Amino acid sequence: MPIPRHPLLLKSKIMKSHFFYCLCIFFLSLSACKETPKAALENEEPQTVINDSAKTRIDDALQQFVDSGNISGVSALIYENGQEVYYNAFGMADREAKKPMDRNTIVQIYSMTKPITGVALMTLYEEGKFDLDDPVSKYAPEFVDMKVYAGEDASGKPILEDPKREMTIRDLTRHTAGFGASDDTGLGKIVAEADALNRENTLVQMAEKMGDTPLAFSPGEQWLYGPCVDVQAFMVERISGQPYADYVREHVLDPLNMNETRYFIPEEDRDQFAALYRRTGEGSLERDTITYSNYLEKWPMTRGGSGLTSTVDDYMKFAQMLVHEGSLDSVTILKPETIKLMATNQLADSITERHFLPSKGQVGFGIDFAVRTAPPASAEENYGVVGEFFWDGAASTLFWVDPVNDVTAVLFVQLMPYDQIGLHKAFRDAVYGASAKEN
Repeated sequence: MPIPRHPLLLKSKIMKSHFFYCLCIFFLSLSACKETPKAALENEEPQTVINDSAKTRIDDALQQFVDSGNISGVSALIYENGQEVYYNAFGMADREAKKPMDRNTIVQIYSMTKPITGVALMTLYEEGKFDLDDPVSKYAPEFVDMKVYAGEDASGKPILEDPKREMTIRDLTRHTAGFGASDDTGLGKIVAEADALNRENTLVQMAEKMGDTPLAFSPGEQWLYGPCVDVQAFMVERISGQPYADYVREHVLDPLNMNETRYFIPEEDRDQFAALYRRTGEGSLERDTITYSNYLEKWPMTRGGSGLTSTVDDYMKFAQMLVHEGSLDSVTILKPETIKLMATNQLADSITERHFLPSKGQVGFGIDFAVRTAPPASAEENYGVVGEFFWDGAASTLFWVDPVNDVTAVLFVQLMPYDQIGLHKAFRDAVYGASAKEN
């Protein structure tokens, strides 16, 4: 008769068997793990945004716009992980002079001046010179006791009301200050008569004229694109006690070696200055003859909202400083937390009137940048990743900062009216490829 085995003995043998099985699985897994990295290194490429396929897509897209006759010339520069990964130029910077577009070409960047002004302003914020929610009038009595335009009475006299609250510096940085644009309304006529942005005005004279002009709405109620960033330049001048052009040069442009980013182009560099073209129809361009004196003479007005010229490499230095959270090489312009603040949506959901901002896609607005808050809702929207911040210019220039992929892109062209040909969308789709088409 077999001797009955004690339950503990049986359990011990089972445990030993299970232990041996687990040990075998462990060594097999370890062996497999040793082989995987080598196979991955041999058979898989690192995941990057700008690969050979992307470069071909970008080349093809930009060349097609030149070939169509809808632009004269275009250049694009892209950095990824701190390195240049794409540059090319197509067509002519000046068709009449037969001068090709290249990386030394100087262009009018218009509203791409605005983020530079915002950075200059925020250097003073970091020094504790102001708080974003301070009233503008605390530093500028020119803006004390402002009124809101509420229409006209029977005799045609403006009806003026008190704003619900004072305009703050934060309002200036996010276009919610209440300044109205020029149009054919009663307020538009008042704005036009004030002519605050005349280039013969100084920033102080501009502020005096704007302070005497009614607002279109109470601060904080709407997003309306206008002269807010010009007032930011005035605030930099007032708070720092230094002329704005000198301050931005000393605290932003010179530290970043942005030597080609200027309000005035000296004689020796004018052969690099691109012509600006106005599109009058499909494949039809006319050379602009109006804007050049803005940059070939030194005017009293140094606007914060426009007025700078730049090269593609110069502006990339600015974009690289932003993606590197305020620093470039050994130079620090702003702290990382300040860049994060600037790249964070500052618009509450209650601000539903947003002018043309919805045309930029699923975006809010930070401090002088549009900020992408959700993926594109349709394939018709401009592509971009959530967290991206960007802006563009009236002559169809564009830049963006993609901190998720550590990508910065600058697109230079000189085309008015502003991008009616889908250039920006085509460029973005070419950069991101399948990701753009899937959304």
